[in-house]
Amino acid sequence: MRKAWVVAKREFLERVRTRQFIIGTVLGPVLMGALFVVPILLSSPSSSKRVAIVDAAGGGFGAKVEAALARSMIDGGGEGERQRFLVTRIGAEGRADAVRDSLIATVGQDGEGSLTGVLVLSDRVLTNDSLEYFGSNVTSLSEMGIMNRLIRDVAVSERLTRLGIEPAILMEAIRPIELVTTRVSRGKTTGQSGESSFMLAYIMSFLLYMALLLYGMQVMTSTVEEKTNRINEVLISSLRPFELLLGKVVGVGSVGLLQMGIWVGAAYGIATARGPLASMFGVSAEAVSSLPIPDIPLGLVLVFLLYFLLGFFFYSAAYAAVGSTCSTVQETQQAQMPVTLMIVAGLMVMFKLLDEPNGQLAQVLSLVPPLAPFVVPVRYSLSPLTLPELGVSVLAMGLGVLGMAWVAGRIYRVGILMYGKKASFREIFRWIRAG
Repeated sequence: MRKAWVVAKREFLERVRTRQFIIGTVLGPVLMGALFVVPILLSSPSSSKRVAIVDAAGGGFGAKVEAALARSMIDGGGEGERQRFLVTRIGAEGRADAVRDSLIATVGQDGEGSLTGVLVLSDRVLTNDSLEYFGSNVTSLSEMGIMNRLIRDVAVSERLTRLGIEPAILMEAIRPIELVTTRVSRGKTTGQSGESSFMLAYIMSFLLYMALLLYGMQVMTSTVEEKTNRINEVLISSLRPFELLLGKVVGVGSVGLLQMGIWVGAAYGIATARGPLASMFGVSAEAVSSLPIPDIPLGLVLVFLLYFLLGFFFYSAAYAAVGSTCSTVQETQQAQMPVTLMIVAGLMVMFKLLDEPNGQLAQVLSLVPPLAPFVVPVRYSLSPLTLPELGVSVLAMGLGVLGMAWVAGRIYRVGILMYGKKASFREIFRWIRAG
């Protein structure tokens, strides 16, 4: 095993010293930080918008719209709430076009009297379904949606009043209902919404998918390159093929575990410190808690890293076996397909687990080695497994890794010294039986 350790050390140092590894390791936490910080920035308080209402409507409709817009408030951070719209209403019956044009000239201009937008009201909005707004903030879908909703409510109420219907009674009857979701795990509420739980499960599955593909293919490519360059012949003269396979898998796996540990640790630290991060940007803790930013328990971090390591050993051994049967990198593109499809299947299973994370299917899949690296972390993020169930799954995964290592070792022992042609399935089965 000492020789395998030398190979592992070489594989580890050869990769961690590369510029690509350093850049990728740094970019990971930066991108994760952006995923947490961007929603906070989007929820940070915006400035009040100065809106002028060109009131060419009768019956006090313009005054009601002015009052509705003025009541809309935004979180001002440490300064408390403030008005979303600073409204000025200008009567313009019979001269709406002239007043509108003069006000539009001040929209978006620098200066104290500049406006953000101009809203034109007329009695037509009570018979038609449209009205005009000219502003520099029309690209803000959230503000336009809020303004549209406020004006619509006032217009509906005005229409009902003019039809002789009591608006308050009808509006109360048709008031929409919002479904507020909270995830329950093992009979206890977690405080997480369905959105944040889905986001956490999806990110973990996709991260595992990319990491297993990336590092597994590195093992396969390294095997083919050493075989093509005849370096293996020199190495095999001083150590056994299984020691070479073990050293290569452990070395590349250590690189993956180091990088994944840094990424997951950064995500855990950012998620834990989101309260202080919110205060840095002047956002209240209540506003951040409403965002779909998932909590990351420490237990989940440990389970994720454990199953990443087990999954990597399983799939990298399979990729190494594939690489040993091929003479060129081009040949591996087709030969690797069965292994890659198993990883893709693990990613697809995640969507089924979201419906029933503790169902019979999920429990069975937790014991299937090719799928368990995806199934168990996702299940644990939705509903933490009991210690006995987790232990049985780890044992099954460990046995799967040993089984794959046994098969891959027999293929690797013969295939690594075979040149000239791609091995057929019949030949590979014969290597396994005769190993």
